[in-house]
Amino acid sequence: MNRRTFLRKPAAPVAALLEQPATGSDQPPGKGETVSKFANKDLPATPRSLAGLAPYTGPWGSQQAAHLLRRATFGPTRAEINTAAGQSLTQVLDRILTVPSAPPPPVNGFSDAEIPLGSEWVSMSFDSTGVEYYLRESLRSWWIGQMVQSTTTVEKMTLFWHNHFVTEFEEVFITRPCYRHWSLLRQHALGNFKQLAKDVTIEPAMLSYLSGNYNTADAPNENYGRELLELFTIGKGPIIGPGNYTTYTEADVQAAARVLTGWQYSEEDFSSFFTDSRHDPSTKHFSSAFGNRTIANQGDQEYKALIDLIFDRPETAAFLVRKLYRWFVYYVIDATTEANVIQPLATQFKNNGYDVAPILRTLLGSEHFFDMVNMGCMIKSPVDFVVGTVRQLAVALPPESNIEGLYYSWDWMSESTDRMQQLLGDPPNVAGWAAYWQTPQYYEMWINATTLLERSRYTQALIRQDGYTFSYPTGRHTLRIDVIAFVRSLPAATASDCNLMIAELNQLLLPLPLTASQLAALKTELIGTLPDFEWTVEWQAFLAAPNDMTIRNALETKLRALVRQIINMAEYHLS
Repeated sequence: MNRRTFLRKPAAPVAALLEQPATGSDQPPGKGETVSKFANKDLPATPRSLAGLAPYTGPWGSQQAAHLLRRATFGPTRAEINTAAGQSLTQVLDRILTVPSAPPPPVNGFSDAEIPLGSEWVSMSFDSTGVEYYLRESLRSWWIGQMVQSTTTVEKMTLFWHNHFVTEFEEVFITRPCYRHWSLLRQHALGNFKQLAKDVTIEPAMLSYLSGNYNTADAPNENYGRELLELFTIGKGPIIGPGNYTTYTEADVQAAARVLTGWQYSEEDFSSFFTDSRHDPSTKHFSSAFGNRTIANQGDQEYKALIDLIFDRPETAAFLVRKLYRWFVYYVIDATTEANVIQPLATQFKNNGYDVAPILRTLLGSEHFFDMVNMGCMIKSPVDFVVGTVRQLAVALPPESNIEGLYYSWDWMSESTDRMQQLLGDPPNVAGWAAYWQTPQYYEMWINATTLLERSRYTQALIRQDGYTFSYPTGRHTLRIDVIAFVRSLPAATASDCNLMIAELNQLLLPLPLTASQLAALKTELIGTLPDFEWTVEWQAFLAAPNDMTIRNALETKLRALVRQIINMAEYHLS
């Protein structure tokens, strides 16, 4: 399969639009997606923010804490927001940038697979490839579960690296190296970019996905060498000739491919190994983009010299910093942001040896990150939308003891993200999901006639009184938002005051305060034209007789209408 064909564009008006370069000229070419006539046609030229990387010293409360946690984790709960608001910014960053221990590996979560339900399969060997479908679904589902349970930035960064060092489960096919690849990304989620690049280069899933297994001295394969330069490390600078950029040339791609010859992976235990007879022992010459340096034969250590060569260039640090900025802050990088944020952060990144956690601490703790213009401006990805809804509205999943029920729940969430055009494990191509790099639309690409309907179907299934019920071979379970339990979890004075209760939902579910007219509309949804005290009376009546189904059903109907109205708002799609 020629993965580069995914990155070719037809000669058409849309292709001309997608051809516009992004700031920094670090983006892959477009795919030729259909672009709405209402989408961005150009990126703004005027500075969005004058703030830089100076530590944020402004107001600190629930709004700022929620902003940080929305961007750095998946859908913060009310308790998590309140805890963060009660701490200092430094304390919160200390906590979310601490790497928890690795989770237990996934198990088979589907009883109709060929291996026992609940079996840990990552170290098994199988006689049949028929089991791989169930293992891939188990891995996707389990991955969603890690996000639901996570309270740190580690899982958000694992997804970032998955979108950066792309492999596709369906292409690799065998699930054990896919899990191994995931584990490597998580291990280095907040670690060292340079070391991760070295490890990924000879990792079995990547050797399989980008044909490294077939890269030999007699037949050099340029797939990985090209993506290593274009998409994984230094990126494209301004073009200076056919296939040549200021950051690398076609000759550099060819030299990189020859450096990487000789690596394979075992189809028995999926470990990588080096065969000297398959390696090109000649001296490799690189262009002026790399100072005309050479790499002499170093056998199985030669790939490390290539990574060192690439990471010596300052453009490599800037390339990744821009991607991190678009992941955590916003997609527009104007000249002011480039000067005030990107370049200083890239310098810090290179100087600290490419450790990721320190530059995230600088970025997420900066005046720029907390500038109001950067709040509520990001369209949630499907994964953020699906996982965040379950976390923030406390949807009850089956207990851990019910393995099949739990995996089926996670599987439904995974299928939902797929219908919204973000299938975990299978980005559309080697460049990752277009919403993270396609200029000038970026996040807008998450929303179209299909995905908006699927987002609505997902939330409406959870907010219905009967919820979403699914069956599985050993039982059935209902996923639903328990609106009464949620309101009962609020302080008594908040729950009994309709204005305070609505404000609490606004703070939890929406990234910015609503206007007075919006709040009034929500109150009308809850109590119509009745005076405010009627809500207090009704709530107190419920507390006095919680088992009176007439009172309970009337109250629940009103609360469901209120929450439905909030999650139907455009603002609910923003972070």
